[in-house]
Amino acid sequence: MDIGEFLEEYRKGIRELREQSPKSVTPFLTFYHEVMADGALSLKTKELIALAIGVAIHCEHCVVLHVQGAKQAGATPEEILEAAQVGVVMGGGPAFTFLPLVAQVLAHS
Repeated sequence: MDIGEFLEEYRKGIRELREQSPKSVTPFLTFYHEVMADGALSLKTKELIALAIGVAIHCEHCVVLHVQGAKQAGATPEEILEAAQVGVVMGGGPAFTFLPLVAQVLAHS
């Protein structure tokens, strides 16, 4: 997976969806940005939580987006891998198969 290409296509897709369906997409994006802002929990903490959940529920897109988000929010590679491992604890063996994806995104971003 080319991480840069994935992110470009994802962002393009979100822009297109927002144009096609602004009444549903725009409110969700507003909610997302409000929730993911610094608050009682830092953005870094929220990104690490989202990453762990993404691993636990086997969401490849979530893993890529939240590894990137965690890095941008200042998380270290060690924090990112540990959060992903928490996702494995919660998601079991199938979640374990997502750890190489986490490492790949870390290495290529």
